[in-house]
Amino acid sequence: MSNGLTPERAEAHWGKTRALMWRVLAIWFFFGFVIHLFARPLNEIVILGFPLGFYFAAQGSLIAFVILIFWYAAKQNRIDEEFNVDEEL
Repeated sequence: MSNGLTPERAEAHWGKTRALMWRVLAIWFFFGFVIHLFARPLNEIVILGFPLGFYFAAQGSLIAFVILIFWYAAKQNRIDEEFNVDEEL
């Protein structure tokens, strides 16, 4: 392999990367779809003239997605460093 990984280490690296990917997709699914199922009951609570469900759907999910991006990048960098395939800047 051109990156210096043995096939076993490459498979271990991909296994950890794949597990992280599935975790990220599960979190994305939760904040993208599941949490919105509770928007209607939360709309009964009004803050500053806006229903609470609006804040969760319009603002909370976006904040969660941005945090998720940075968390994913940090975790993937640690996995890459562990297998010595990180990018040297």
